[in-house]
Amino acid sequence: MTPSLITTLVFAFLAIIIISSSVKVVPQQMALILERFGRFHSVLKPGINFIIPFFDRVAYKMSLKEQAYDIAEQVCITNDNVQVQVDGVVFLQVIDPQKAVYGINNYIFAVNQLAQTTMRSEIGKIELDRTFEERMTINHAVVQSIDEAAIHWGVKVLRYEIKNINPPQSVLHAMEKQMQAEREKRARILQSEGEKQSAINIAEGFKQKVVLESEGVKLRQINEANGQAEAIKAVAVATAEGLRVVAEAINQKGGFDAVQLRVAEKYVEQFGNIAKQTNTLILPANFGEMGSMISAALTVIKQQK
Repeated sequence: MTPSLITTLVFAFLAIIIISSSVKVVPQQMALILERFGRFHSVLKPGINFIIPFFDRVAYKMSLKEQAYDIAEQVCITNDNVQVQVDGVVFLQVIDPQKAVYGINNYIFAVNQLAQTTMRSEIGKIELDRTFEERMTINHAVVQSIDEAAIHWGVKVLRYEIKNINPPQSVLHAMEKQMQAEREKRARILQSEGEKQSAINIAEGFKQKVVLESEGVKLRQINEANGQAEAIKAVAVATAEGLRVVAEAINQKGGFDAVQLRVAEKYVEQFGNIAKQTNTLILPANFGEMGSMISAALTVIKQQK
């Protein structure tokens, strides 16, 4: 191999190295921080980028994807002085790679610490019984507090979620007893409400029964009264019709003689009945008075005629 050939190969190798060093391919959702002579120069976007070899260097690689980080469990004190252990998870996304690199030394550590302090502060504002109910409020407060600071670090806090809230065992036992008492209380209330409704239904049923019975008695009495009235009316009509027939018969020839005979028969019949019913026989002091009584009765009939 001649010296000229060796020189050519060396130059070709150096050219390949220089060309490969001047081309940077950035993947999607990634950002490269380019420094020139130790100072920030630019942010290389996804795709093909050209740099000046030996002058420019890629100082940092940043992921632009959403990332989730665990917030370590910590002890918080509620407003009613109960210690609870709380942990969570925070979701971040780098929106400004330059600020994320040069704005803070470690944005992940900073967000973690800020989330813990904010969580302690928010838990301290509420009582233990409300900590489980106010999860969404606490999450929103933590996100708002971190986001205000993280915007200067080129980081966007997307959301924060509390994973666990663990009170002490003594408090858990007390809460279980309280929940049991509440359940028993609700059961007794429901039972009493059922008994009350049952008593009301029985009373309403008895009331309706009495009303219906009284209505039945009323209708029966009305029907009986109507029946009696109809009967009395029918008897009166029949009596009037009988009297009318008798009156017509008296006006006919021989009718008055028949009346005299009938009155005498009735008079004698009644004296006979008195003799049958008792051992004592009542006779008028003067039998002639019998004729006078019959004559008086016939006189009344003539006057009516």
